[in-house]
Amino acid sequence: MARAIWKGAISFGLVHIPVSLNSFVASRGLDFDWLDKRSLEPVGYRRINKISGEELEPQQIVKGIEYEKGRYVVLGEDEIRQARPEATQTIDIFSFIAAAEIPLQQFDTPYYLSPDRRGGKVYALLRETLKATDKVALARVVLHTRQHLALVRALEDALVLITLRWPDEVRSLAGLELDSSVIRPKLDKRELQMAKRLVEDLSGHWEPGLYHDDFQDSIMALVEEKASKGRIATVPTGQAAQDRSADILDLTELLKRSLGGGKAKPDRPAKRTRRRAS
Repeated sequence: MARAIWKGAISFGLVHIPVSLNSFVASRGLDFDWLDKRSLEPVGYRRINKISGEELEPQQIVKGIEYEKGRYVVLGEDEIRQARPEATQTIDIFSFIAAAEIPLQQFDTPYYLSPDRRGGKVYALLRETLKATDKVALARVVLHTRQHLALVRALEDALVLITLRWPDEVRSLAGLELDSSVIRPKLDKRELQMAKRLVEDLSGHWEPGLYHDDFQDSIMALVEEKASKGRIATVPTGQAAQDRSADILDLTELLKRSLGGGKAKPDRPAKRTRRRAS
């Protein structure tokens, strides 16, 4: 079973569903480490002033935001800490909408949600409700000290959470400056028919077992070959994890209270603004 990377609860109305967040993907990307050629010891990141080339001590470094080109506003660690959102361990649902309303470019990172601590029944209730209404749930969640806009949706027998990019993080298609040859093309009917025929000839079905990362396979084969000849060095690693969980309350009573106005409807998230001079 996949190891949970976050534990908390889905919250809508007065209902809380204890869940665990699990990675949606198993990353197989190649991670080339920098090593000292003489000893194969790891080479770390150096704090270098990009203008003078001077190596700095940690106490000489501050954090700042570029407010205008070449001009920065410096922020202290206390100021940054106070501005960070509170880690509530809650996926706070505030609205239900049709999935088709969310543009593809808003999608960021997917995660599996699994029920935790006797939460199976209410977990299944939310999943089946989303399926029956053909909706997804919009929510806020804090992961790794950062607040995310997210959606919760049904996927076969499970629920998944997908973090979304904030609207001001996504560039408009207008920035591509597509000209009339793209927007209002004059396509030859015969060319379009041949293109459609080519698509039909190459059409098939999704068969994940047929698709491989050839570069990764080649590199790992080379690594295995060298390792089998004793050309290998060990690099120390470490890891840490912190888990928290939430309690489940009586489902029927909470649903009745939610529908009966036992709790005020949450406000929609305020629009995020970013002030930056050009």
